[in-house]
Amino acid sequence: MEHDVAQSAHVYKLWAWFETNKKQLLVGTAIAVGVGCVVSFYLWYQGDKEIKAGEALSNTLAPLALSGSSRTEASEPFLKVAAEHPGTSAGGRALLFAAAYLFAEGRYDAAQAQFQRFLREYAQSPFLGQALLGVAACYDAQGKSNEAATAYKDLIDHHPTENVVPQAKFALARIYEAQNKMEQALALYDELGRAYAYGSVGSEAGMRAEELKLKYSKPVAASSPLPLTAPGMTGAATNKP
Repeated sequence: MEHDVAQSAHVYKLWAWFETNKKQLLVGTAIAVGVGCVVSFYLWYQGDKEIKAGEALSNTLAPLALSGSSRTEASEPFLKVAAEHPGTSAGGRALLFAAAYLFAEGRYDAAQAQFQRFLREYAQSPFLGQALLGVAACYDAQGKSNEAATAYKDLIDHHPTENVVPQAKFALARIYEAQNKMEQALALYDELGRAYAYGSVGSEAGMRAEELKLKYSKPVAASSPLPLTAPGMTGAATNKP
């Protein structure tokens, strides 16, 4: 009986607290429901945006793949997809496609601008390494070897796990070779040859390393022949007393 009375007292207290604070509770509940609705709508909207962006990118890629058309001005439809679907993964990929086609068209300044735009707008993308390599390659193609070397080295030093690092190392070794920095070039070629011996980059690097070693190795000087006569002797034989 005492237990029932105590329990009833707690219920009354709880009800009294609810009556006193019901306005705050209702407001808090409404806010929680509102936030939940906003989050749900945002997630749905983001998913819908990604789907539409993916469809737009596929519709752009399909004609190029099927027709085998020339790459001339093929960058334009990709730039359109990137502009119409910003912030989506497909929009980011479209930007990379546009930059790659601009590079293939020989428009290196324009290609570099799009690679750098990708780095600004999609810094968390898994394709970051491709954009960094693209920027370095654009410098390289324009003959800006110092800027290219800096960009390749930045990629190698600060993004060592990117899958484009071997290509960056090979390109940097080639620049070092052109700048007559043979020790640095040879070190990179040797490293690539050992680490990627069964890949195309490693195989080519290994061949370049061997060529450099043969080209710049110092020949061993031949031993001087022993003199046939003692110093100061001019004749073949000496006079006897």
